[in-house]
Amino acid sequence: MKLLIVGQLEGHISTAGRIATQRGAKVAHIDSVSGALNALRNGQGADLVMCDVVLNIAELIESLKSERITVPVVACGIGTDAGAAVRAIRAGAKEYVPLPPDADLIAAVLQAVAEEDATFIARDPSMQPIIQLAERVANSDASILVTGESGTGKEVMARFIHRKSRRAMNNFVSVNCAAIPDNLLESELFGHEKGAFTGAVARRIGKFEEANGGTLLLDEISEMDQRLQAKLLRAIQEREIDRVGGTQPIKIDIRLIATSNRNLEEEVKAKRFREDLYFRLNVVNVQMPSLRERPADIIPLAEYFAKKYAAANGVPNKPFAPTALALLQAHHWRGNVRELENTMHRAVLLARGNQIEAESIMLSGQSFAPEATPAALAAQLAASRTMSSQSSGQNAQGNLVGRTVADVERDLIIDTLQHCLGNRTHAANILGISIRTLRNKLKLYSESGVPVPPAAGEERAVS
Repeated sequence: MKLLIVGQLEGHISTAGRIATQRGAKVAHIDSVSGALNALRNGQGADLVMCDVVLNIAELIESLKSERITVPVVACGIGTDAGAAVRAIRAGAKEYVPLPPDADLIAAVLQAVAEEDATFIARDPSMQPIIQLAERVANSDASILVTGESGTGKEVMARFIHRKSRRAMNNFVSVNCAAIPDNLLESELFGHEKGAFTGAVARRIGKFEEANGGTLLLDEISEMDQRLQAKLLRAIQEREIDRVGGTQPIKIDIRLIATSNRNLEEEVKAKRFREDLYFRLNVVNVQMPSLRERPADIIPLAEYFAKKYAAANGVPNKPFAPTALALLQAHHWRGNVRELENTMHRAVLLARGNQIEAESIMLSGQSFAPEATPAALAAQLAASRTMSSQSSGQNAQGNLVGRTVADVERDLIIDTLQHCLGNRTHAANILGISIRTLRNKLKLYSESGVPVPPAAGEERAVS
């Protein structure tokens, strides 16, 4: 793990750094927010930033967001100033650590970040051949294509391969090709020189250079524009890149992993994806099964997410009631692990008593019923089983005959968005479409008078 500490902290900086180093972290120290931003722009990389609350944490976090530099920020400060802690959290800091530093507290923060990246639960027998394949190819430099439905854990698999490789001590850098507009993705990948285009206020190292010596993950690569596909192909073949506005090629040494929830062979046939790039990426194909194909993992994953969100929300971790376990096992999980994670987050917040009961589990398209009766819970369980059997092909077309494709698509999009509590990014991932496509469709629905769920709070602030 790479830790970047920002600020002076009246001499406590050396103590905090020493504790983190003893816990296995690589520590760098920079005095100012501007210095930290420059270091991150220039490819220094960090898994976690600890920043002194006397500095402008809001400016740091906003700059990271606007420049699409993804790294969690933890605030720290002298004493236990509650006001400073609140301001830091409101600015977007993940946590507040009081100083002088407590060794156990810093260790817990580092462990939380490490576990977020490292957790890979795979107990179902269907996952064992996949894990064995990943372990066999991990130490090579071969490009790997990880495929599967949205929400199956393709990025988790990519991180697993990186950790098992000889590059494990170097950077793992991830880029979501579907979340970045085409006109910005080139700069994101290859970097740019100062003044290369409007808004290029400083030189920026791209993800290829940031990942040098390590692994670069291109998530949802099927969303990449064909013009960029050609430039990516050259970078893979020649092992060198050109910054936007640059004059000299730059040599790179990376391991490339790409993911897609689409059938890339079909995308090639439809002329939406370059065939030569497909063969360059698909040296090894690791196919992630859907959650319904690995039923033995449903309960371990649910328990992991329940524990995670109990800790995140400051509530006791609770066991599952038998009816809740039966409900989870019976559900079809069309959104896969991502849907299960969201369901567990809600269940933790809604649970009453000493257990997570079935009435606390809101499945797709359902509303919370705090006074659910045993009969209602039985009906909920039966409905979940019916959904599962229908999705497997039994009577699947019963409710679709006589409806237009546009109507079915609209209902699917709205239902998925409601399930994701208005989060556009999660809904787009589950649906297997780009965030841009989703927003365009929602705009059309809204203009035609169809009620559209409001955006989640954070997205509303951004949009």
